[in-house]
Amino acid sequence: QVQLVESGGGLVQAGGSLRLSCAASGRIFSINDMGWYRQAPGKQRELVARITGGDSTNYADSVKGRFTISRDNAKNTVYLQMNSLKPEDTAVYYCNAEITSRSTWPGAYDYWGQGTQVTVSS
Repeated sequence: QVQLVESGGGLVQAGGSLRLSCAASGRIFSINDMGWYRQAPGKQRELVARITGGDSTNYADSVKGRFTISRDNAKNTVYLQMNSLKPEDTAVYYCNAEITSRSTWPGAYDYWGQGTQVTVSS
C-alpha cells in the first residue's frame, strides 16, 4: 500500500513563509512526477507546481517567483517552499505523485495526500 503524508501547513501572516513536505511510503518501486495542488473554498482544485523525475519544474503563474518545488529522491519526499504568502494563497494543499509500486509494476498510478490547510491572514 502506498501513502502520501503531508505536513507543514498552518496559519501565517501575509508576507510570511511556510514549507510543506510530502513523504511517500510503502512498497514503492519508482516515483515519476510529483506535485502540489490546492483547493480554496468554492473553487476547483488547481495545480500549484510540479516536478518531474528529471527535476524539471513548472508553476502556476500566480506563484511564480514566490514558491519553489523540490524533491529528495532518497527520502521519496517533495517539498514546497512558499514565500511572500498572500491571503489568496489560502487553501487546502494536496500532494500528488505518480508512483509505480512493487505490486503494480510496471504500471504507474496517481496517488494523493490527505491535504494540509494553509491560511494566510491579511
